[in-house]
Amino acid sequence: MRTLSVLSCCAALLLASPAALAAAAGELSLTSSTIGFICIAIFVLAYALVMGEEKLHMRKSKPVLVAAGLIWILIGWVYVQNGMPNVAEDAFRHNLLEFAELMLFLLVAMTYINAMEERRLFDALRAWMIRKGFSYQNLFWITGFLSFFISPVADNLTTALLMCAVVMKVAEGDKRFINLCCINIVVAANAGGAFSPFGDITTLMVWQAGMVKFQEFFVLFIPSMVNFLIPAAIMSFFIEKRKPNAIEEDVELKRGAIRIVCLFLFTIATAVACHTFLHLPPVLGMMMGLGYLQFFGYFLRMTLPGSLARKRAMAERAGDMERLRRLGGVVPFDVFSKVQRAEWDTLLFFYGVVMCVGGLGFLGYLAVMSDLLYSQWGPTNANVALGVISAVIDNIPVMFAVLTMQPDMSHGQWLLITLTAGVGGSLLSVGSAAGVALMGQARGMYTFAGHLKWAPVIALGYIASIFAHLWLNASLFDVYG
Repeated sequence: MRTLSVLSCCAALLLASPAALAAAAGELSLTSSTIGFICIAIFVLAYALVMGEEKLHMRKSKPVLVAAGLIWILIGWVYVQNGMPNVAEDAFRHNLLEFAELMLFLLVAMTYINAMEERRLFDALRAWMIRKGFSYQNLFWITGFLSFFISPVADNLTTALLMCAVVMKVAEGDKRFINLCCINIVVAANAGGAFSPFGDITTLMVWQAGMVKFQEFFVLFIPSMVNFLIPAAIMSFFIEKRKPNAIEEDVELKRGAIRIVCLFLFTIATAVACHTFLHLPPVLGMMMGLGYLQFFGYFLRMTLPGSLARKRAMAERAGDMERLRRLGGVVPFDVFSKVQRAEWDTLLFFYGVVMCVGGLGFLGYLAVMSDLLYSQWGPTNANVALGVISAVIDNIPVMFAVLTMQPDMSHGQWLLITLTAGVGGSLLSVGSAAGVALMGQARGMYTFAGHLKWAPVIALGYIASIFAHLWLNASLFDVYG
């Protein structure tokens, strides 16, 4: 019952779309209607199924896609009955446009990451770390710092999976060490993603909404570092001082790997320039960057026969039969195969969340919750609480709700909710995509209970990062909430 009441309360927080709010305010008030209550119940049920993804083995996109459809069908029916079908249609189209911009942006980023993975860039990094034969203490800190510094570019989920693969490879089934390392990786990846528009979906949403400029995210670097370092320093005292066996693994980068990294950085620069100097949506620059990758893919395909011929001749002279065998299995680079490997479940889940939240907001709940959170509680208390809530629900609907509420608060407060929504999910293993993914990858080693044991330590980092932001960036707070 307590869980259900929390879910019901949180569901009320996740409501609305700017255009929808304006329409609802001027047209129909449905906050106390039977339709409104049914829509809230649909959303709560759908999100309960999302939270049970690990137990039910059901992809999280399924329930929210159905819930979004049901909610908007009910809204459409009510507005048709009242002779105002165009109002609901316009609100839905507005929400769809918001999703399309973010979806295309994420799709390009995922395509580049998949291309780098296919070119064996991440495998090469993992092999280098394994060959070095670091001690457990070294491995703990290196994977943590790499997670923190790679996630701002490669996103927190991809980074966490890469670092977890390293730990699983060298830890020799040491359950206790793997659990500690995975916790550290999740915290570090989420913290690193909080100070970059490309580190998490929530930071991307804030940037695209124009609430925080690209360069302004970096004032969160030190608070994010504090969030990572405090729990890492405490957990490091519980790691045995021993050294795993070094494992020899030789990984050769595929042709064009480094150039794809450069193209990705150039794509990011294009997106930032479009948004900063031309005031155009960043997705324009990202889609242009997909064109860069397609042209480079064409170059790789056209030059593949000559490259293979040279490599075969070198292998034959050296008598390297294993290399000749590998060269026989080389397939041409295909951009669209990388698009196909994107996290479609995440993208479809994002669609369902945006549409559910937009539909519930259209029913008129936003004004009430915005007044409760940001007027009665105050911006600081509200933003800190929403960060904690994001550990239970998901930071995507929480951030989307805040952006659509658009509460009147200082620039420092917008950065605060960016920080708390980004790192709050680290409090529980199910609070972030990185945590959920690692529970699957390190099944039986990294568990919900194992993470929960260290939640108080992670909470210390969460609290310290908030105070660090309030102190270091005090000039950005016009009024303290």
